Amino acid sequence: NCYNYISANGFCPVYKRLGFGLLRGSLKRRSAAADLGEDAVFLTTAGQHGYLARLHAQEAGHRRKEEGVAEEEKSCLERYELGRQPANTKLSSNKTVRRVRVRGGNVKWRALRLDHGNYSWGSEAVTRKTRILDVVYNASNNELVRTQTLVKSAIVQVDAAPFKQWYLQHYGVEIGRKKKAPSAKKEATEEGEAATEEEKKSNHVTRKLEKRQQGRKLDPHIEEQFGSGRLLASISSRPGQCGRADGYILEGKELEFYMKKIQRKKGKGAGAAA
Repeated sequence: NCYNYISANGFCPVYKRLGFGLLRGSLKRRSAAADLGEDAVFLTTAGQHGYLARLHAQEAGHRRKEEGVAEEEKSCLERYELGRQPANTKLSSNKTVRRVRVRGGNVKWRALRLDHGNYSWGSEAVTRKTRILDVVYNASNNELVRTQTLVKSAIVQVDAAPFKQWYLQHYGVEIGRKKKAPSAKKEATEEGEAATEEEKKSNHVTRKLEKRQQGRKLDPHIEEQFGSGRLLASISSRPGQCGRADGYILEGKELEFYMKKIQRKKGKGAGAAA
C-alpha cells in the first residue's frame, strides 16, 4: 500500500514539508509520523492519492523557484538552438553566396566561395574593389592558411592595380615602377616625352596635382609592395555572416608586425624542408 501524510489543517503545508509525494514501507511511515507528531493522518484511498499527484504537477514549478532549486533541463533542443556548420569560405573565382533564414525571420548571407572584396586604404581615405590573390597568415589556425579559407582577421594579399591607378590619377605619380638600367632609361624618357605630349594637362589640373604632392607621404613598405603588385590586407568583415570579404590595407606598426610574422613563418618552413 502507498501512504501519504498530511496535517489536520489541510494538504498543502505538510505536502510541501515532506518534499515527496509517496512513502513506501513501514520504516518510512513511522519516521515521517514521528517527525510530524499528532498532526499526521494516514491516507489510503485512490482519490486522495490522485489529488496529491495533480497537486504535485501544478506546484512543482513554483515550489522549485521558492526553494531556490535550479530549473530542470529541457529534454530536447529547440529549433533555434541548433548549431550550424561553419561557412569555411574558400578563395575561388566561382562566387557562391547562400541565403540563410535565421531566428526571428532575419536573414544571413553565407559566403561559400569568394575572390573579390572592398578594401580601404586608411591613410589616403580611399576604398577600391579589388581581387583577393592569396591567404598568407592566420593568427588562430595554420590549417585555414593551407586550405585558403577566408575568415575575419585573416591576412591576405590583394591586387594593387586599382590603388596604383587611383594614386596616379590623384597625385600624378606612378608608384611601384621598377628601376631600369641607364641605357633603358634613355629609351624610356623618349617614350615618356611622347606620352606627355599626348596627355597634356590643363593649368588647373597641374596646379591641383602640385598642391596635393606637397603633403604626400608614402610608407616605404607599401611602396615596396606596389612594386610586386600585391598589398597585404586584413579582412574585417565576416564572410560566413554577411557574405562579403571586405577589409583594409595594412600600414605602419601593424604592417611591420605581420611582415615579421610572415617572414618568420617562411624561415621555419624553409628550415623544415632542409
